[in-house]
Amino acid sequence: MKKLIKKILEYFSFVLCIELMILIVISGNKRYSVTTTNTNIVKSIEAIHIVNKYESILSAKEDSIVIPVYENFDELVANGANGPVSFIGTITGYGPDCEGCGGRTGCPPRQDVRNGNIYYDDDEYGTIRIVATDKRIPCGSIVKISNYHFADEPIIAIALDRGGAIKNKTMDLLYNSEEETIPIGRQWDIKFDIIRWGW
Repeated sequence: MKKLIKKILEYFSFVLCIELMILIVISGNKRYSVTTTNTNIVKSIEAIHIVNKYESILSAKEDSIVIPVYENFDELVANGANGPVSFIGTITGYGPDCEGCGGRTGCPPRQDVRNGNIYYDDDEYGTIRIVATDKRIPCGSIVKISNYHFADEPIIAIALDRGGAIKNKTMDLLYNSEEETIPIGRQWDIKFDIIRWGW
């Protein structure tokens, strides 16, 4: 009977430690103390702590640059040249065949964007999308677009175009044609990080 009770207690101890390990993984790098005689469980818990600590260091490095989010667009423009700036706004899509569009970007080098030429090769950021912005955001600015419903990852784009209706906190992402933009519509609560202010 004592052997059976001992086995049952060892089993429950094992189950409890497994649940605790799952809790540690889910909750991140928080400290928990565990007492057990099973050395494999102790080693597993220590390994989880090491992984969590490493992941939190990497995350801290990625998040170490704090980009100020501006409610007021005039303040954003005034501080843009001082470092990365951010705002929450709206995005639309347009094609080179839109009404009033001439098929070339409004900013030098006045790239021809017809026939699927909707990317720009930037020396620093590589091949990136083209976006139309408010004229107060200088040509050549690099924008990271997040929370966009048609992309799993953030989009990196360059401000190379303007538009009569593109003012303040609205940007217009270039597509191959106006027809492609029909499902895009207008999307709100988009985060725009301007990570390079002009050329």
